[in-house]
Amino acid sequence: MRILMTGICGFAGSSMAESLLAGYPGLSIAGIDNFMRPGSETNRVRLRKLGIKVAHADLRAATDFEALAAADWVIDAAAIPSVLGGMQGPLSSRHVFEHNLAGMVNVLEYCKRHKAGLLLLSTSRVYSIAALTSLPLRDCGNSFQLDTAAPLPAGVSARGVGPDFPTDPPVSLYGSTKLAAETLALEWGAAFDFPVWIDRCGVLAGAGQFGTPQQGIFSYWIHVHLRKRPLCYIGFGGSGKQVRDAMHPRDLAALASAQMATSRTGGRRIYTAGGGSANSMSLAQLTVWCDARFGPHRPDVDACERPYDIPWLAMDSTFAELDFGWRAETGVGAILEEIAAHAEEHPDWLETSGV
Repeated sequence: MRILMTGICGFAGSSMAESLLAGYPGLSIAGIDNFMRPGSETNRVRLRKLGIKVAHADLRAATDFEALAAADWVIDAAAIPSVLGGMQGPLSSRHVFEHNLAGMVNVLEYCKRHKAGLLLLSTSRVYSIAALTSLPLRDCGNSFQLDTAAPLPAGVSARGVGPDFPTDPPVSLYGSTKLAAETLALEWGAAFDFPVWIDRCGVLAGAGQFGTPQQGIFSYWIHVHLRKRPLCYIGFGGSGKQVRDAMHPRDLAALASAQMATSRTGGRRIYTAGGGSANSMSLAQLTVWCDARFGPHRPDVDACERPYDIPWLAMDSTFAELDFGWRAETGVGAILEEIAAHAEEHPDWLETSGV
């Protein structure tokens, strides 16, 4: 089977490509990347050593797809992934639209031309901010936790948020462009008869992730704590109690492999995939872990609220488990240890990541 992966030199793309090659013999993987992210060149070298062909291409340029060889599947791992993209930082709202949505048409036209299946990596941030902030929560001292004794809205269970949770706006510029890309993908697949799977992922984390607050909070926090650089709890009273779940890309690669291997044509096409409630952690809890691992380092406090911040979000992967026998196997503790070891071995990683 031949796979084309977009955004292959990002953390998700490069990690999934490596895991797919190691775990599923007979695959041929090629990839494209525009190398706009600091650190992506380091992944190109690593991937080429594995025999993966990596080409420079930009999703926004239709002509960049014309010379690409045919593939059986496309894994779309390219995006501007920051929930504050277009609101803060150097990239404008137009950048977010062009990379996350407009460029999707070129991917879909490639799939149409070659009858290639599409596996779209989407995000947990397609869900309604109002609905997420209205979830019943308990204050557990150093974290917020879902109050499972209270009535839970549709699409939520003790395991987390599922694919049927509301997506009413606002969801963020990032989330809305990814949600619209999901719709385009399903429409193109139905109109031109190629399979589409969509995975709304929780926070991906592991060694080698570019440590920025917007793109890899677990990696960023560990690297910065180790170097004793300034950290800050933002919003929610400056408590650090906000919670997210963690998932390793090699677990996502296992789900992708199961989805690409199935011949099912009907039924559910959108899944949530993540570590779930059992594999989640607050920033305050992460700080306690880092203090024990590296020595004490106290974050600063900024109680000001930011747009799109939410107190709790973990992904319920029940449907992926039922349909594909899949669940995230790598515990949050193992993920943190892996990142910590990488941080100790790469003292300049924050600079490599552009921090």
